Amino acid sequence: MRKFKIALMVLVCSNSLLHAQDYPIQNVPFTNVTLTDKFWTPRIETNRTVTIPASFERCQNTGRIQNFLNAATKTGKFCTKFPFDDTDIYKTIEGASFSLANHPDKKLELYLDSLITIVGNAQEPDGYLYTARTIDPLHPHAWSGMQRWEKERELSHELYNSGHLYEAAVAHFQATKKRNFLDIAIRNADLVCSVFGPGKLAVAPGHEIVEMGLVKLYRITGKKEYLSTAKFFIEQRGHYPKYNTTSKDEWKNGKYWQDDKPVTEQDEAEGHAVRAGYLYSAMADVAALTKDDSLLKAIDRIWENMVSKKLYVQGSVGAVAGGERFGENYELPNATAYNETCAAIANVYWNHRMFLLHGDSKYIDVLEKSLYNGLLSGIGLDGKSFFYTNAMQITNGYAGGGAFNSFNSKSIEPTRSGWFECSCCPTNMARLLPSIPGYMYAVKDGKLYVNLFINSNAYLTIGKQNIELTQQNNYPWDGGLVFNVNPETTATFNMMIRIPGWAQNEAVPSDLYKFANNDNEKVTITVNGKPVSYKITNGYANINRTWKKNDMVKVNLPMPVRKVIANQNLKDDIGKVALQRGPMMYCAEWPDNNGTTSSITIPAKTTFNASFTPNLLNGVMVLTNKSTQKPFITAIPYYSWANRGKGEMQVWFPEK
Repeated sequence: MRKFKIALMVLVCSNSLLHAQDYPIQNVPFTNVTLTDKFWTPRIETNRTVTIPASFERCQNTGRIQNFLNAATKTGKFCTKFPFDDTDIYKTIEGASFSLANHPDKKLELYLDSLITIVGNAQEPDGYLYTARTIDPLHPHAWSGMQRWEKERELSHELYNSGHLYEAAVAHFQATKKRNFLDIAIRNADLVCSVFGPGKLAVAPGHEIVEMGLVKLYRITGKKEYLSTAKFFIEQRGHYPKYNTTSKDEWKNGKYWQDDKPVTEQDEAEGHAVRAGYLYSAMADVAALTKDDSLLKAIDRIWENMVSKKLYVQGSVGAVAGGERFGENYELPNATAYNETCAAIANVYWNHRMFLLHGDSKYIDVLEKSLYNGLLSGIGLDGKSFFYTNAMQITNGYAGGGAFNSFNSKSIEPTRSGWFECSCCPTNMARLLPSIPGYMYAVKDGKLYVNLFINSNAYLTIGKQNIELTQQNNYPWDGGLVFNVNPETTATFNMMIRIPGWAQNEAVPSDLYKFANNDNEKVTITVNGKPVSYKITNGYANINRTWKKNDMVKVNLPMPVRKVIANQNLKDDIGKVALQRGPMMYCAEWPDNNGTTSSITIPAKTTFNASFTPNLLNGVMVLTNKSTQKPFITAIPYYSWANRGKGEMQVWFPEK
């Protein structure tokens, strides 16, 4: 148990100032979980050895690091296009810090220290940190305004930069226990709190995330001003009408910024999908920490709207390219689907927080759907190519009406790129992937929640009991799960194992999508080889017993191939089916289907076989219809498309 005690010290140190009033359920930190699987572990290792180094190199080559050097000396020019380009360095430092926590690397740690010194040198004496102004205050970036904060509501992104600074600094402190980056963030946060608040400057931040970052600083420092300022920013939305609220243009009516009405009066997921996801995540944080019931009710309403009317079948959100935004209810087109990778990441953050508030597996069902599909598709198997957008179909060399060679970073893309002028998605992916172990487990009062199924060793506490929990499985390809439970001493607690909605004949936790037919094979659970009866509580199999060393739980989640059909309000999907097996959504891609997918139809009685193909796309479960059935169709996991060149791809298939 020596390893447990070391992991526990990390947890206690990082949460030593955590107040009792917080989420009713507490996640087990990523630092307490070590992955050993064949699906996520190689990807996280590629993130460490390829994605993060490539991101730092591209920050260097594109002038992002030079911006900080120029700000320190107040010489030269702003070298990049956008005032939020500072955040690409912050996000990559955050990802590298997550990586350091589970994979110590002295060379990387020293490089981070050198970068942090460069960032610190660019900070102004009062804590202001924004290279787009500091380099040449008399001639700031066109989006920035002549005075600090004057264009924050629109495009300056000053507080957005601060938010990513705080998130990265907290991750670095938790991983290394060094204060060099944290102190930079605290100086900036103290400035922000001195400028904004009741009786001071009031603004609804133009691109949310500062609220999430301030909450993280509050948890680390216990400084109440950080929490109150986060709440203040949330409460500013919808109170300073300068918009034409009767206009249908979201730029003019404030919806693009989630600023058309106070957040407690909102009931739809609206506007820019990344901004929205960060706002809803922050609302959950503040609701948990302040017990503000009005915020809680608002995000509950908004979540129900998102999952029942604005979620793509592969877990993506943000259907409309113009404004990178949520569309109207049931506006989920295929040919022009936008689906920004950052929006999928924000959706993971939001759904995890909703689970911590409510303890219902439906939020993890949505998180898992996004994680394995519409989020993971955002990065290529090489670890250094990325989608900004995630298409639902590519047809005859066109997507959304544009030819292959006409795409830029804000268009529907038929193939991944190495970098973008606006490169928020690659650096966001770099910080998300190594944090995945932190989404697996959670605890509350004598309950251990098992949310994600990944081979791993975890060290956690329930009450005063120290528990080692080991997972063994071949998920997501196989539904056979094994859990080895090793308490230090005999321990009584409820083991809450998520039974995914897809294993209970539920495609999503709404009527937006459903399976064409029910599967009657039941989930089975044994403890030490003996079948156990269990009760489903909020989507979790509740196993209440006194646990002893080497107890073994086995769960079998049936994984037949399922046909998914859409709500009749989704006009693009009427008469069509999508394919799902376990948590994975599938697509047909040109190399496997005679160079074309746009002509594929699936006869109603077609059945599919699943077979693992280790030499294809780093190993995937492939779906094929039975050889006697025509036409012959091959489908691959959605996340894996566009790793073999440009060509057609299809998620929804007409059914004959």
